[in-house]
Amino acid sequence: MAALVWFTTGVALWHFTVFIPDRFWGGIVGALLGAAAGAMITGAIGHLLTGMGIGETDLTTVLWAMPGTLLGLGAMFALGSRQEERAAAEAA
Repeated sequence: MAALVWFTTGVALWHFTVFIPDRFWGGIVGALLGAAAGAMITGAIGHLLTGMGIGETDLTTVLWAMPGTLLGLGAMFALGSRQEERAAAEAA
């Protein structure tokens, strides 16, 4: 159940990417993958640190997934921006 909460948290925060320019590596799908992967990774780390089982959830289950979502989105945005700059430099 906790994995579902982590994934859902990543997808929920991913929806807010419509408010920023689409410079994600892989477009909006890349942003979705980055958000979901980041949420799953930090959620699992947090769950392991607290000693909770995979079937146990509480408010901290959501809170552990949020930083990973933002880190995943940030990483995909940085990769996409770098790729866009490199393509513009090669075209010039």
